[in-house]
Amino acid sequence: MKKFFKIGCLGFIGLIVLGIIIGIATGGDDTETTNSTKVDTEETTATETKTDTTKENAEVKEEPKKAEKEEEPKEPEVPTEYKSALQKAESYAEIMSMSKQGIYDQLTSEAGEQFPEDAAQYAIDNVKWDWKENALKKAKSYTETMAMSKDAVYDQLISEAGEKFTPEEAQYAIDNLDK
Repeated sequence: MKKFFKIGCLGFIGLIVLGIIIGIATGGDDTETTNSTKVDTEETTATETKTDTTKENAEVKEEPKKAEKEEEPKEPEVPTEYKSALQKAESYAEIMSMSKQGIYDQLTSEAGEQFPEDAAQYAIDNVKWDWKENALKKAKSYTETMAMSKDAVYDQLISEAGEKFTPEEAQYAIDNLDK
């Protein structure tokens, strides 16, 4: 009898605890929920009616704007890989003062960034940089750190095995080296 009483009491207490947990989880007692649900439903219905009317009015007003927007040509979306190549190109131009051709080669190189040629070309076509200034920075670096002559610097700047600047960019660098 004592065992049955203990089990019965524990079971009853368990049911009470379970009921409390369920009550808390559902947000309280039923009367509050029912009343608040009625109020919420009435407010929601009124709000939806106002919103629907407002939307209808807005749709009527917005239609001419939509027609105007449709006439504007959309810019094509740029693939992520192209954007990444452009970001790398800008970084190489800024930090390492590389030439256009040097950057293109680095972007497409198996030992470099390994971008597809079309992504690298997009980057080169869209990077906004002063290539003559980059050639000048490289020329200054060669004369200061390697004590090279102007002729040797020029050759290094235009060399396919070197910096790959255009002859015009390299000449600008040599002409402005002492300034």
